[in-house]
Amino acid sequence: MKQDNNLIAMVVIVAFVSMIGPFSIDTYLPSFPSIEAEFGSSRSQLSQSIAFYMIATAISSLFWGPLSDRLGRKHVISGSLFFYSIASLGCALATDYSEFLLFRIFQGMAASGGLVAGRAMVRDVYDSNNAQRVMAYVLMLFALAPAIAPIIGGLLHELFGWRSIFYFLCLYGVTMLLLSSFILSETLHKSKQQSFHPFHVLRIYARTLLHLRFLTIVISLGFSFGGLFVYIAGAPTVMFDFLSLESTDFWIQFVPMTAGIIVGSFLAGKLTRHWSSVKTINLAFVIMFIGMVINVMHSSVIHANSTQSSLFLPEPIWIIAPIVIYAFGVALSMPGLGILALDCFPDNRGAASAVQSFSQIMMSGLVAGLMLPSLPQSITAYASLQMLLLIAGLLLWGISGLCKK
Repeated sequence: MKQDNNLIAMVVIVAFVSMIGPFSIDTYLPSFPSIEAEFGSSRSQLSQSIAFYMIATAISSLFWGPLSDRLGRKHVISGSLFFYSIASLGCALATDYSEFLLFRIFQGMAASGGLVAGRAMVRDVYDSNNAQRVMAYVLMLFALAPAIAPIIGGLLHELFGWRSIFYFLCLYGVTMLLLSSFILSETLHKSKQQSFHPFHVLRIYARTLLHLRFLTIVISLGFSFGGLFVYIAGAPTVMFDFLSLESTDFWIQFVPMTAGIIVGSFLAGKLTRHWSSVKTINLAFVIMFIGMVINVMHSSVIHANSTQSSLFLPEPIWIIAPIVIYAFGVALSMPGLGILALDCFPDNRGAASAVQSFSQIMMSGLVAGLMLPSLPQSITAYASLQMLLLIAGLLLWGISGLCKK
């Protein structure tokens, strides 16, 4: 019983530590107009604070992964949370946009440690099938963050101003640091520890680049999640420009989207008892494709109507419903894709988890910092980008099935 309780505690803490990612992005979305006004920055400049954060997260994950293979998962989680808390405080105290952006980069560098080490920790403890089910339940808890983060951010913004959001993130990091330090146990056995010598690390990453099945799986996951991230990073434009809503209305998008993620994650966990990972992932891509098609078709109708009348405003449900369907499919696919990728490198799960995080986060960063700012601010453009990303992900998933295991 005590062992079961310890495992439950580990899953809960890993999920809450992983929430740092969406909290760091979604809590300050409702404050975009106020931050723009205070720093004299444009919407595209502030959107790049998301991109730089995510690029820093992606690149630093390549450092945290091998370090967790050497020092252990718990040390990496604790150390990264400490630095994350300091960086969040720096964001709250920033006096201009350059300082703010610098501390956002530091935030990103620290945020990936818990995500990378936490995923490897789950696989250390469970076999492949059970790990997939556990990761599905971790994702269920993790999915709460995109729903509650903009709500918390909107309330803090209205009550205390945008800086209070980053004080909250600092407090969250400190809380997770204390909980992980006192509750988590190390899951990496000493016999499994790997060298952190630069040449050894580079050799491991060279192996991942030459492993075609691993690469196609992780990049497929990055592309398919990128299709959802179009509407996460683009939420200020969707809420303020497409729907003409207020900073306290972000729940209209994020609560239904999160419900889709939770249901998809729950179903992914249940299906592990009856279906193979491949069958579940195939179903997930079908669901994502359906959501994408509805989105593209509806956006085409909106575009046709908007050319006739500039006063036309789309109904929120018709924009958000396809996003929810797509989010359901993404959540259904992620546990299986993640565990299949880790199983390609059973002796270097930290490094494999790092490459997986790098691919997913870098794609999201490119969506936020390069693709969205270069798009016309229209519903059709957003839907078209989602379509292209999903098609790329679907093709790569098909190729992975042809690769040698």
